[in-house]
Amino acid sequence: MPMTQPPEPPPVLARIEPADGVTLVARVLEHPDPGRPVAVVLPAMGAAARFYLPFARALHKEGLTVVTADLRGQGEATPAVARGVRFGYRELTEEDLPALVAAVRSALPGRPLVLVGHSLGGQLALLYAAAGREPVDAVVLVAAGSVWYRSFGGLLGLRNLAAGQLFAALATALGYWPGERFGFGGTQTTGVMRDWARQGRTGRYRITGSTTDYEQALGRLGLPLLAIGVDNDTLAPPGSREHLLSKAPRAALDRWQYTTDAAGGKRIDHFRWVRHNAALCAHLAQWVLKATAAPSGRSDPDAR
Repeated sequence: MPMTQPPEPPPVLARIEPADGVTLVARVLEHPDPGRPVAVVLPAMGAAARFYLPFARALHKEGLTVVTADLRGQGEATPAVARGVRFGYRELTEEDLPALVAAVRSALPGRPLVLVGHSLGGQLALLYAAAGREPVDAVVLVAAGSVWYRSFGGLLGLRNLAAGQLFAALATALGYWPGERFGFGGTQTTGVMRDWARQGRTGRYRITGSTTDYEQALGRLGLPLLAIGVDNDTLAPPGSREHLLSKAPRAALDRWQYTTDAAGGKRIDHFRWVRHNAALCAHLAQWVLKATAAPSGRSDPDAR
């Protein structure tokens, strides 16, 4: 029986160097209409950009140009995370995302640009949109929420608090987080795990090394914002999602729940929605087309 070849990756749009020794690879599925919006997909913690290829292809079929890129240290991005590689949320939000957005704007000029973030990618998208140096036109969150332990409630919240602080302590002791060994988060730097654990403990985005007050910036965010919840999602349940959304009260917010029924009865959760995506992609693409047809509120300039 012949072996099935893996699908070809999308063409490279740009190779980006946001900092010395750091390279990101942006790939694109371009719509033939140059006026169509561009959706830039930002992955979850530990998830490679190639994982989102079914999602990207479905969004493309729904009429969007789609760009994918790995977060620093993951997938095609270099260097890979290892002991001695140092970065955290500041570098992801204040170095990598501005460089990525600028590269996409340069390669695909004159098009509305929307960040579509899953899980951690959604948190980073929202932080960037609130205080980014390169503006975007809208943000979509898919299965994205705050990791504040109180937003999960009860024993689950306390378990998350204990696990988060333990993971950060282990990452500090080991010099990196070997998430593949522990079944959570992939391989991450100590800085990423500390920033993640701090937000889990305090509920606030106080990012190591940053001079930006992200809580204040989020409060001024006026962009169109679509928040998609997913059935059976234990990593971003309703309380978690609502805590994140409460930080951006001025955003033009729409909520939508991707249900098992909408997925055709398929079992969906925090990650499985990526493959069972038809109704989600249809709704997301229609929202993007509508949201980008109107003037964008963007962020208050004082938030930057």
